[in-house]
Amino acid sequence: MYDLILPYLPIFIFLLGACVGSFLNVCIYRIPEERSLMGPRSHCRCGKPITWYDNIPLISWFILRGKARCCKKPFPFRYFVVEALTGVLFLLCWVLLSPVHAWVGMVFMAILIASTFIDLDHMIIPDRFTIGGMVLGVVLSGMFPAMHLDTLSGVFLLDSVHAVLVSLLGAFVGSGMILWLALITEAVLNKDAMGFGDVKLMGAIGAFCGWQGSFFALFGGACCGTLIIATVMLGQALGLRLSMKAIKETPRKKTKDVSDNLEWGSSVPFGPWLALGAALYWLFFRVETLQFLSSIEVVFTQ
Repeated sequence: MYDLILPYLPIFIFLLGACVGSFLNVCIYRIPEERSLMGPRSHCRCGKPITWYDNIPLISWFILRGKARCCKKPFPFRYFVVEALTGVLFLLCWVLLSPVHAWVGMVFMAILIASTFIDLDHMIIPDRFTIGGMVLGVVLSGMFPAMHLDTLSGVFLLDSVHAVLVSLLGAFVGSGMILWLALITEAVLNKDAMGFGDVKLMGAIGAFCGWQGSFFALFGGACCGTLIIATVMLGQALGLRLSMKAIKETPRKKTKDVSDNLEWGSSVPFGPWLALGAALYWLFFRVETLQFLSSIEVVFTQ
């Protein structure tokens, strides 16, 4: 029976990710406004409830051609992006990682995605994703010691305690490292360089990835962010119409001025780049992933 289901598991995992992405869209929309996730049901901006057949992840976008059935007004493409991105990241976790790292990674990716898009919209990261993610990372480390330990002793209690200590070390190193960076940058520039939400997010990343992953998330994410922002600014300087509108939604309540057009001195959220670095580390720089990629290389070179 399992052999019959196995070929279709990647499809199931992708669809599971798309469904989780649909829920993340609700979280991204409602949590910053301190609204309940349980109700009321999803509704259009004109106020009419969205029927279940118009709320199918990914598919409804194509059926409706990006416009609400009730009022024909376009709804943000970002909803489709979040659903597709979550599906792809879940699929990558399943294909590249061991079962433990795959299932835990799906939880981790959901936290990173929600944190990213809320930070893009509001330049805040809610505590339920940062502090909550940190606590969850430590708890999951105790439940699944293989998250941090390449070799298990065979005594679950010892392995669990060891993994929890590694997770706590990662949380403290990650949050402490970016806190010192923020303080130094603030002293040099004489203004706030990053929010405390970034510090707490790094704690969550360290709890899941360990101190090595927190280092990679900080410096790898900063490098990726710098390259992307520089590319966008260069494109704008050359007259290209590049902005963040494809992945941003205009916040109902702006806490800070978040501009679509980038220029020197613009406030740019740092959380998305930390999340990008953490996702890259979890997916592509773990031991089992490198071994998997090496095996593929061997197959193609034979």
